[in-house]
Amino acid sequence: MAGAYDDRDGKIWMDGKLVEWRDANVHILTHAMHYASSVFEGERCYSGTIFKSREHSERLINSAKLIDFEIPYTVDEIEAAKMATLEANGLKDAYVRPVAWRGSGTDMGVAAAANPVHLAVAVWEWGNYYGDAKTKGAKLDIAKWKRPSPETAPSQAKAAGLYMIATMSKHAAEAKGCSDAMMFDYKGDVAEATGANIFFVKDGEVHTPDASAFLNGITRQTVIGMLREKGITVHERIIKPAELEGFEQCWLTGTAAEVTPVGSIGDYNFEVGALTQDIAADYEKLVRS
Repeated sequence: MAGAYDDRDGKIWMDGKLVEWRDANVHILTHAMHYASSVFEGERCYSGTIFKSREHSERLINSAKLIDFEIPYTVDEIEAAKMATLEANGLKDAYVRPVAWRGSGTDMGVAAAANPVHLAVAVWEWGNYYGDAKTKGAKLDIAKWKRPSPETAPSQAKAAGLYMIATMSKHAAEAKGCSDAMMFDYKGDVAEATGANIFFVKDGEVHTPDASAFLNGITRQTVIGMLREKGITVHERIIKPAELEGFEQCWLTGTAAEVTPVGSIGDYNFEVGALTQDIAADYEKLVRS
């Protein structure tokens, strides 16, 4: 499937039924478009099975609660909707995007408690998120925007509004010839990339930022568990910018990114070393097992 995302063949599940791809539209006064009252998930289906599917559906519902709305579907109903969408599009290997939002209704201001909540599921074929970085290592910029304090925004919600600064940071990075940008948190400590969590290696041990100010990704949690099962020490902690110079390897994790090596962050360089390659290969085996 190729071309603009609003002009493709296929089906999208929308509020309980499958509709033609080009007909899956919302009104211009949809609350989510104006006030970011929207949450979503990014999932991958491998050989007909969505990896950690139920965990993603549970997080979708929780994300909505964190930004103060209820999705009118159960986890089981969301699971069924995802599988129905994959089947309708004839896909077994695909990216899966459930999205829930406040629609248009009697409220058209900041408050929108009276407006209906909608749910849709789209699926499409999507290759490597960072292209050939899987072998060469991604080149990252350092973003000027910082992840907000948990007292400023609900950092554990996968909410559309939290990605505004991520989009701006990624655009700035791409303008410099980079694949992505690493972001600091509100305290100035290392946080994550614009849409993926980050890991570092030093002296055979793994270090990853404490996830108190950004989304604790499902892939992140999976990889931490895999590393510990292999007997590798993982430190979830505050990482200061000055420490970047001392790390030997680096990788990103996320549903779209999977496990992607990082070759550089700004002026700091990393090798695509054995541990990075091993965990990437092990993750690939896990999601296809």
